[in-house]
Amino acid sequence: MSERLGLSIRHDTGFHYDGMAKASYNEARMTPRSLSTQQVQSSRIAVRPIIPVSTHVDYFGTIVTSFDIQETHPQLEVEAVSQVESWAALLDSPLGWHDLRSERLVDRFSEYLWPTARTTLAGEFTGELEAWQGLSDVHECAEAVSSFVRGEVAYVPGATSVSATAQEAWSRRKGVCQDITHITIGLLRLMGVPARYVSGYLYPAIDPLIDDVVEGQSHAWVEYFSGSWTGIDPTNGVRESERHIIVGCGRDYDDVAPLKGIYQGPASTQLGVVVEIRRTH
Repeated sequence: MSERLGLSIRHDTGFHYDGMAKASYNEARMTPRSLSTQQVQSSRIAVRPIIPVSTHVDYFGTIVTSFDIQETHPQLEVEAVSQVESWAALLDSPLGWHDLRSERLVDRFSEYLWPTARTTLAGEFTGELEAWQGLSDVHECAEAVSSFVRGEVAYVPGATSVSATAQEAWSRRKGVCQDITHITIGLLRLMGVPARYVSGYLYPAIDPLIDDVVEGQSHAWVEYFSGSWTGIDPTNGVRESERHIIVGCGRDYDDVAPLKGIYQGPASTQLGVVVEIRRTH
């Protein structure tokens, strides 16, 4: 087994209103899950203004903290703090192309095979798709697609809005991790490879000192089905590792947005996102 990495993660985000907001309902997806590659030792979410919150697990298995604010408030702030131990998964022997495209698997993973509004791409990839499908297995295919997208789409913070689609980012040839992930998912699905969007955190330090606090990232990457769900990070050109902490998965960003809601009141602006990560062992 790979090295086990102990991490303390603090994620702070929210909204500021141009006046007083009221009648606000929100959902936060900011709590990591215990999975085969990570164990959550503790987690908590604090909301300001201080109100009761409730927790449930959604259809895709993501932990959701929901809350309803009826009092007037000029600002909403949500802070999530988690302690996680993480390790990298071993790369399994993949299913063959024939098995991957069996009627049973297509039916089982249909929601990860159909394009969404976020992941739809125009049909200009015929040559690439033929070449990728000629590779020996789905692991090699996913690596080739990831490398292609990373080479074609520049990572440029602020280049797109949070509502951008894969097609918009592809046309601009620039975007952020959300866009690069959507494009990669779209291409894998065009070849009949089940692919899903992963939302979580990336610990950027390669060899960090224990107790050093570093600026982390709220991050997105891809998992594709190869017999088991296998992670790859096309933005950074690496496989999912012990530095990737999973919060949730879905068809695209809309299924796992860290904070979303509706409210009655004036216009809002995001407070910004702060992610701080400390290695504990």
